[in-house]
Amino acid sequence: MLETILAFKLHELLQPQFYIDNGGLWLLLIIIFAETGLFVGFFFPGDSLLFVAGIFSDKLAAYLFDTGNSFLNLLLIITLTAIAGILGNTTGYLFGKRIGTSMFNWNDNILFKKKYLHQAHDFYEKHGGGAVVFARFVPIVRTFAPIIAGIVEMDKKKFAFFNIVGSIAWVSSMLAGGHYLDKFFMEHYNFDIKKHLEVIVLGIVFITTAPVILKLVFGKTKSSPIK
Repeated sequence: MLETILAFKLHELLQPQFYIDNGGLWLLLIIIFAETGLFVGFFFPGDSLLFVAGIFSDKLAAYLFDTGNSFLNLLLIITLTAIAGILGNTTGYLFGKRIGTSMFNWNDNILFKKKYLHQAHDFYEKHGGGAVVFARFVPIVRTFAPIIAGIVEMDKKKFAFFNIVGSIAWVSSMLAGGHYLDKFFMEHYNFDIKKHLEVIVLGIVFITTAPVILKLVFGKTKSSPIK
């Protein structure tokens, strides 16, 4: 049993398929909860995991209840992951509200990077309440945005509204994207994207992290003194 648990390679932790195959629906929900509210969850592959989960929505639904209908199975997974995302953000908000600004004085460690907290703070300052929604689609930032909302004591009702809207929009678009793209290619081109998940995941990672990378690169360029 122990040998089986330790038999995976470290790089597999970054592959969404690993979580689907080894943890199924329950691990998916735990990861979505952690990535959207616990600062230790910023390294999870949220976007690509949801996309792949959409492809395997029938398989995941069977862990709880297979409705026998592909659309209803997808709707079930969307509902459960949206709830996990809402609870995750709520936890982050309450955590941020409790600890206040002291978190900005923490030292970096393997589970916490202060630079990510500052990035989320800047993102929140720029977009206001909408940052809670926008942050869902930005890796790393989505982990810290609800914590920042708690630190600046954003109105609870306002946060709850943006939290619900953001979670539903994020999980619905990612899950439905994976689900229907898989069906589209199979029905029209007889092309099984399940056999090319690594390439697709890399594409998703590139697209979703590009804004963060550009901000880091151009942000440093702008802040560099002119010689």
